[in-house]
Amino acid sequence: QVQLVESGGGSVQAGGSLRLSCQYTSDNYYCMGWFRQAPGKEREGVARLYTMGGATAYADSVKGRFTCSQEKHTNTLYLQMTKLQPEDTAMYYCVADCGTFGNGTWFALNWGQGTQVTVSS
Repeated sequence: QVQLVESGGGSVQAGGSLRLSCQYTSDNYYCMGWFRQAPGKEREGVARLYTMGGATAYADSVKGRFTCSQEKHTNTLYLQMTKLQPEDTAMYYCVADCGTFGNGTWFALNWGQGTQVTVSS
């Protein structure tokens, strides 16, 4: 059974940093990553990591500010977030078995429960 448990969310002022963690129970995912959902908006893909080669991809809105990484010996996925802005406020979800459709839309098959990130101006 897939289990993804996020932690590390919280409140921070604009310009600050947070690191999200995701503890997972299986090491057999080909892709893991993070989505987020802001109030009144659709969920959007933020970052993904292909576990075999370590390649990553990011949404344009977070490139250069967020870094997705994995610590395989502890089954932990991270999202290091820097230079946070109020528009980064959202529920952040750890996901597994992810990728993109042919039109570039991100998808994920397995989801955690989410951790809230709030950025104040």
